[in-house]
Amino acid sequence: MLPGRFATCNEVFQKEDFSAVCHDVRAAGYTGLEIAPFTLANDPAELTQTERSELRKFMDNAGLEFVGLHWLLAAPAGLHATARDKSIRQRTWDYVGHFIDLCADLAHSDDGKNGVVVFGSPKQRSSRDGMTSQEATQAYIEGLASVAQHAEQRGVTVLVEPLSPDQTDVVTSLAEAVSIVEQIGSPAIQTMFDVHNAIKEEDNHCDLIRKYLPYIKHVHVNELDGREPGMGDYDFAALMQTLSDVGYTGWISLEAFDFSRDAREIITRSINHLKAA
Repeated sequence: MLPGRFATCNEVFQKEDFSAVCHDVRAAGYTGLEIAPFTLANDPAELTQTERSELRKFMDNAGLEFVGLHWLLAAPAGLHATARDKSIRQRTWDYVGHFIDLCADLAHSDDGKNGVVVFGSPKQRSSRDGMTSQEATQAYIEGLASVAQHAEQRGVTVLVEPLSPDQTDVVTSLAEAVSIVEQIGSPAIQTMFDVHNAIKEEDNHCDLIRKYLPYIKHVHVNELDGREPGMGDYDFAALMQTLSDVGYTGWISLEAFDFSRDAREIITRSINHLKAA
């Protein structure tokens, strides 16, 4: 039995017509769509309720479930979650609250589970302005805690995404992410596993999943170099077997970073490779 459910992130299509993207994603065999808000608008928080309903309708008509949001802080410009300037920091976490609302509005589920908000955004969470990584990490934790109640109320889960040390100096391992989740103590703040971002982890990836499964609410798949599965030699058979063995039932979502080829080729190769694995 295949673990989880397959989704893809929409940014591989860049800003193509959203309705057509939905139908192409479903035709490739996916049942879920994860969205990068910057592909929807220059200021995604300003999308009207009518526009949000229309986006949800496009997904429904294509037979897709909305999975959640990622690449949160790419737009609008000027956001930074750990800035020394408290006004910038507050504006940024206010926007995270807006993205929680956008996520809930796009999901609008009957069971009250309204998707995930993946907090990666390495540039917008790294230390700057002379702050140490410890100071920036503490600011990040405080920001997450400040939006936890709102996320709970909207049925959204905010995911602390561990990133590799070459991308950021704030939360660079799954162990550190889990520690933050435990420190905040809210069901709305959890973590996830991303193949590409775990490239510098000391532990075997399958061991990490077994160890931290209760906290892993989402999985991103890609090759270690960021291309889609099937373009490298990562052992997806072992990964998929582990997810199956531990009973993972969440989304397995493609996040590829090579946009030089046709998006349909990328998503088709990925799902075929994962199913074969």
